[in-house]
Amino acid sequence: MNAIRRGLGNSLVQAFLVVTGLVWFTPLAGLLVSSLRSAQDTAKGGWWTALSSPGQLSFDNYSALLKNSGMTQSLWNTVLISVPTTFLVVVIAALAGYAFAWLDFPGRDGIFLVVVALLVVPVQIGLLPVAKLFGQLGLFGTIPGVVLFHVAYGLPFAVFLLRNYFAEMPKEMLEAARMDGGTEWRIFVQLVLPVGRPAIASLAIFQFLWVWNDMLVALLFADSSSQPLTVELQSQIRQFGSNIDVLAPGAFVSLVVPLVVFFAFQRHFVQGVMAGSVK
Repeated sequence: MNAIRRGLGNSLVQAFLVVTGLVWFTPLAGLLVSSLRSAQDTAKGGWWTALSSPGQLSFDNYSALLKNSGMTQSLWNTVLISVPTTFLVVVIAALAGYAFAWLDFPGRDGIFLVVVALLVVPVQIGLLPVAKLFGQLGLFGTIPGVVLFHVAYGLPFAVFLLRNYFAEMPKEMLEAARMDGGTEWRIFVQLVLPVGRPAIASLAIFQFLWVWNDMLVALLFADSSSQPLTVELQSQIRQFGSNIDVLAPGAFVSLVVPLVVFFAFQRHFVQGVMAGSVK
């Protein structure tokens, strides 16, 4: 009887997960189909009508997207913003996390408490003051300005995550490495980084997804020559509300890149977040 109950419970859970997956996948499938249809076909009926008329589907919209200078430039801007931001946050947070976890220096605990306190500061509070500062420094409206803002507001969580993960490493392992003559830099590069790979990978994924999908910061700090894809799509909607043949493939490209990154490294994402969030 218990086996029957367990089997029934597992079947219900699996059925629920399948239904949830289909509900989640439906908008993505609809966006993909819409991106392969012409504007005329889209005006005639919903995207599901293409399932019975596959002749409507073609890659003409993506060819047109590649010829759209605004879309291609904004896609490149998104890469130039997301990749350097992710790299800088991961590198700086890894160094700071190791220092807070294993190095003794004056004011270490107090500085770490300040870093943790910064987690509760909403990003909206710093928009106008930082925009004024960037204007004085000549960074407003530039890609480096957007990158610096994301790095500054991404570091508190990144340092908190990696510090907690590094602090869980066995103390004996680090002491043995020091007794063998290893310097702090060598221990960090050859021991801490390989062991902390799950947390570092999860942080990189989280930061990349956050910056890639951001529109608020880019909307304020980027001008027309440095705006990412999210802002360009919003601008296209405002200017040309019916150009679905450009918006649909652009939106799908903007969506599919972070999905590919997440599903490719989801195992590291889950392991790293769970290990770094609790001690």
